Order: sequence, then C-alpha cells, then structure tokens
Amino acid sequence: MNSPLALAPPSRPTGTRQDRAPYAEALRAHADRDWLRLNVPGHAAEGGSPLVETFGSDLLRLDFPPLLDGLDLGADTPMDRAAELAAEAWGARRTWFLTNGASQGNQIASLIAPMLGRTLVVQRSVHSSVIDGLVLSGLKAAFVQPSLDTEHGIAHGVTAEAVTAAVGANPDAAAVYVVSPSYFGAVADIRAIADAAHAHGLPLIVDEAWGSHFGFHPGLPSGALAQGADLVTSSTHKLAGSLTQSAMLHLGHGPFADRLEPLVDRAHRLVQSTSASALLLASLDLARRGLACGYDSIGASLEAAGTLRAVLRRLGRYAAVSDGFGRFPDIVAADPLRVAIDTRSGGISGHEARRRLFRDHQIMVEVATDSAVVAVVGAGSAPDTDRFIEALHTLPRPLAAGPGGSPRLSLPAPGEAVLTPREAFMSPGRVVPAAEAVGRVSADTLAAYPPGIPNVLPGEVITTETVRFLQLTAAAPNGHVRGAVDPAIAQLRVVEA
Repeated sequence: MNSPLALAPPSRPTGTRQDRAPYAEALRAHADRDWLRLNVPGHAAEGGSPLVETFGSDLLRLDFPPLLDGLDLGADTPMDRAAELAAEAWGARRTWFLTNGASQGNQIASLIAPMLGRTLVVQRSVHSSVIDGLVLSGLKAAFVQPSLDTEHGIAHGVTAEAVTAAVGANPDAAAVYVVSPSYFGAVADIRAIADAAHAHGLPLIVDEAWGSHFGFHPGLPSGALAQGADLVTSSTHKLAGSLTQSAMLHLGHGPFADRLEPLVDRAHRLVQSTSASALLLASLDLARRGLACGYDSIGASLEAAGTLRAVLRRLGRYAAVSDGFGRFPDIVAADPLRVAIDTRSGGISGHEARRRLFRDHQIMVEVATDSAVVAVVGAGSAPDTDRFIEALHTLPRPLAAGPGGSPRLSLPAPGEAVLTPREAFMSPGRVVPAAEAVGRVSADTLAAYPPGIPNVLPGEVITTETVRFLQLTAAAPNGHVRGAVDPAIAQLRVVEA
C-alpha cells in the first residue's frame, strides 16, 4: 500500500512523563504496606485464601477496591494522572479507563447517540457489542455494507462514499460508526470518512478495538484520533498488552468534543462497575507506558511479524491474506502485527488448522474462519516464529473433497430488517426449530465467534443461507455462535408473530 495513511510517525511524547506509571506505582506501594484488611474483597489478601495456591499472595495484595486515599479518591490522584498520560499518549482530549473491555466502550458510544439524533449510521460488520448498544439505546440503525472478500469469507470496511450516501438518506442521523482496523487487519480511510461525517454535521465514532497500538511506531498505521475520529474505542488488552477485559475510550479534539465529553462521562458512570478491578486499571497504566516508551520492542515485534509473512511466501504452501488487500477500495493500509493466513490454499480449513495447532502443538491463534487463521503479534512481544512456521507446515492435508475436505463457506447476506434491534429484543419471543425460524424475525443477535461480527441482528429476517452458515460454524472445530439459544443452532429464538 502506498497510501499516506499506511505509515505514521510515532505519536509518543518526547518528554519523560510517559516513563511513569502513576497508578500502578501507587498500587504497588499501597500493597507493600502492612494492612489488616477488614473490607472487601473477602479474600483479605491472606495466606489462607484458596486463591493463593493458583494466583499467589502478591496478586491478592494488589487486589484493592475503589475509592481509596492515595489511589483514586480525591483531587489529582494517581488514577487521574494515569488517565491524563493515556490521553496524552494517544493524542486524546480525554481518556476513560474501562474494566469491561472494548464492549463497554461500544455500549457507551451507543448510549450517547440518542442525544444526537434518532438513527445511527453504522457499518453492518460491527462487533456484536455495538448491536447490544443499539438494544440498550433504542436507536434505529442505517447499515452501511462493508466490502466482502468472497474467496476468504471476510468482511472488510466501508468507503467514505458509502457513508455519504447513507447519511444523505437519513436526515435524522446521530453519528457515523465504523470499524478500523478489521479483525483481519484491514485499515479504512478514516480521514476521508471523518471528513464525510463532519461535512454533514455528524461525529465519527470508531471501533478501533484491534488498533490500540497504532501510531506508536513509524512501521504502524496512524490511529483513528490522528485521522479525525471524534470518539474511539480501544481494546488495549488485544495488542497493547494490558490484562484481558481492560480497555480505553478516547475522546478526540475535534468540533464535537465539548458536546460529547459530558455525555460520555455520564454514560461511563452508568455502565462502569462500582467495583472496578485495581489489577485491570494498573495493567492499563503499564501497557500505556510500554507502548509510549517501547519503540525498540515494538520494532522487534514488527520484525517478527514480517518474518512470518516472508517465510510463508517463500515456502509457498500458504498465502498471506493481506497480499490481496489492494483489490478493495475501502482498504488503505494493513496492520503489520496481524498475520492472516489463507489455510485453504495449504489444503486445510482454518477451523481444522486452529484445532490441530492447539491440540498437537500447544499453539493458539486468535481467529479461525473456514478459510483462514489469524496470528497476532502483540506490540512489544517477540514470539517464536520458527516454532509456529514449523507447526503450520506439519499440519496434514486432510482433503478428500477439495481444499480443506469440505465446501467453502460463504458469508450470508443479512436478512431484511423489519424491527429495530431494541423492538425485537424486547418483544415476546419463542424458541422454534431452525427450519421453522426461516422467514421469521430474529429476537437475538447471532454472531460466529470469533470474530464476533453479527450474522443476524434482532429485528432481521432469518434466511436459509444464514441458518446453514451458523450451523456449519457451530459444527466446526472450536466453532461457536454467540447469542444462540442452542449451541448447535438446531433451534432459534424468534419474535412472536
């Protein structure tokens, strides 16, 4: 890709402030004091707790509840300073720490949208948590269809032109909501999409769950905030190294900041736990420091991912999915730390490859589809690339009926939307056999997982193609359909007629 968005200069500040981790440091100092703990959590950080054997006593000593002097109670606390440093590092006006993942950030963004309009112009291939947010908010949705790689069954992104058309058809639009990068590393032209949204007086919300590391090294794409996004969800645990379930929500400096900030603040208080984990919060502080000060280690991660692609190309059995990104007008760059591998070209389905790598080689990959697996290299990590390449190339070719031994699965087109997600979710429903569900309105969000892109939304008509796709997904090794009332998809919940 030769797009100017493909590479970006480091956004990390040049001073020494980013070398500190004020909340994590204060938490460590707090834990090192000799406390008699007669408060929650109930383990009291004592040696007799059954948690000690598995987690160790040090972790328990770090597990404090919120609202403590010297940590997060009062003015200018270590927690406040940690959030300020995060905002500085990502180029945000303000940053909120989240302890229920990027899903919480997506729900916050959806909850504030009704204060801006009645219809959310939203990419159809958003994460299921955005649809959950639509259920919570009651907004109508105008969906923008992403480009599809039919060969690999992958949804990519949307163009600014498609967004402009959707906004023009919905004069009551509240905001524009897109995903970048995609689960397979495709980066959209956020600058053009932001300009299109702003030209119509709308803020741009970006689910950048998979791009929390963007902008911290010249070998990485620019982050969405630097490209004009107004509100960005960042799943910091995914590639930036914080603990699972920790994330951030960033507010940009754009024309909507004054209006959005109090709305986000209220919604954050509504959905943030009143018992937020100090461990998760400290991990966010440390991950930010690692990104902001980890130029060399990120460079090593980029080198490892580049080695994986180069060896794959040289050996020839498998193909790198990103090599075909140039065919899609909505893709302007690729995340180099996501290595999407076409396993079908190597004679095995993605689901089977993932199962065998896990079972036989103790290797975990992030995503598997019918046609591909995605290996993720965390920013700052240095995985054993030789071990992965060797295991990948010792996988059998269990084919009897063509590549992968089974027919390719195609992503089904969504059914017609006849109710809003909230209307369908809140309506009386009944569980019926899958065959009887065809032609009826879904009451649930159903998403092949991972990556968690909904194939059926509440309010959409269920189609034969979708049922077949979900049933085959559920039957595949490690296959799972989030939101299904029946794991095998033999039954589905529909809106009562």
